[in-house]
Amino acid sequence: MSFDQYENPLISRYASAEMSRLFSPQHKHGTWRRLWVALAEAEAELGLAITPEQIAQLQAHVDNIDFDAAAQYERQLRHDVMAHVHTYGDQCPDAKPIIHLGATSCFVTDNTDLVLLREALQLVCARLFSVIDSLAVFAAQHRDLPTLGFTHLQPAQPTTVGRRACLWAYDLVLDLEELEHRLAALRARSTKGTTGTQASFLQLFGGDHAKVRQLERLVATKMGFEATYAVTGQTYSRKIDAQAIDSLAGVAASAHKAASDLRILAHRKEIEEPFEKKQIGSSAMAYKRNPMRSERICGLARYVMSMQSSTAATTATQWMERTLDDSSNRRLVIPQAFLAIDAVLILYQNVANGLVVYPEVIARNLREELPFMATENILMAAVAKGGDRQEVHERIRQHSQDAAAEVKMYGRPNDLLERLAADKAFVGVDVAAAVDAKRLTGRSAEQVDEFLAEVIQPIRSRYAGRGADEVELRV
Repeated sequence: MSFDQYENPLISRYASAEMSRLFSPQHKHGTWRRLWVALAEAEAELGLAITPEQIAQLQAHVDNIDFDAAAQYERQLRHDVMAHVHTYGDQCPDAKPIIHLGATSCFVTDNTDLVLLREALQLVCARLFSVIDSLAVFAAQHRDLPTLGFTHLQPAQPTTVGRRACLWAYDLVLDLEELEHRLAALRARSTKGTTGTQASFLQLFGGDHAKVRQLERLVATKMGFEATYAVTGQTYSRKIDAQAIDSLAGVAASAHKAASDLRILAHRKEIEEPFEKKQIGSSAMAYKRNPMRSERICGLARYVMSMQSSTAATTATQWMERTLDDSSNRRLVIPQAFLAIDAVLILYQNVANGLVVYPEVIARNLREELPFMATENILMAAVAKGGDRQEVHERIRQHSQDAAAEVKMYGRPNDLLERLAADKAFVGVDVAAAVDAKRLTGRSAEQVDEFLAEVIQPIRSRYAGRGADEVELRV
């Protein structure tokens, strides 16, 4: 390993070897060769003079790519596709005359990109399901554990720890639906020709339009696609890339939100991400238990979300049938977006599988705010005893303000319940019963059960045996 050149931390620190392999030169250029084989096979099946021996020679050398030879050719030709055509031809001399027959460079580059998009989206879906499943397990474990709810990051009506986890999981469920939609909508570019008109293939087949259409379908099928894009320029529409990266950005936003929540909960000492026995939180402050996994999720998620502008700009600037300013940009953006979201989901799964809950701290924090949280129930109980709703509301408001002042200005305990119990407007109201936390969480526990049964279980059935294994964190 060289230490005097920049290394991509997405490869060396964060993403999985599996995702990295998908965008490796070996996999990319091996797919180019599979496309050339598929093209030759389809052309032979439709009557062109391509022999079984030529096809067999191509098939025999799909994976043994001489990258040094290809690099030498590219230095001479300044064209990556033709460099690999010549390299392949040197290995397959009998088949050399028919490699890339009728095709333009985008036959291999764009169809390969669509194959890689499909494989990478499938891996993201598998990882996403695994995180959803882990959050669902956590939600079930803590379905009825009352905790303080927050709106505007201010104390609000109690919820449960399990129900909050369902909020995180449901965002990911919506993301999964979007990713699955994008996967289902992916098609092949196939044999569209130089500007998308299929003119070269029409000439090859002597003006036979039916055979040209059949060739397009055959090659797509051989590459595992059920359909092709109806029309293209030289490239498939770059809107496809933008839609895919938008979907990844959606996952990133969901992960960022949940990780931010966990960072706040760690600050409150209610829930913590995993913290290993020998892990160091700070080089100076030895006591620190920093939520570094959640912070890293947020950092990487921001990076993925920033990619949206790049793919949108590329889509917008493809003049006429195409321009080449997309190429260098896409080489960076598409692989790195997938590597980064892969890293986000690896971290998220690790966190979700190791969350540590502190019920006593949660209960203490809830108790400090419960008198305020119980006022709605007390209001309704007082009205049921014959009180005037507006008058009772005003009394509660005044007592709440006075009690809050005692807490904030003097650091005294919250004495709201005592104030209400002493007010004649609340005679006959069981004020103490009103602060039973489990009575204040509404249908939280039942909503968790319903969510797991109605939303999560069908996903678990659909992804049975297809989840991604947890990846060990390297740092």
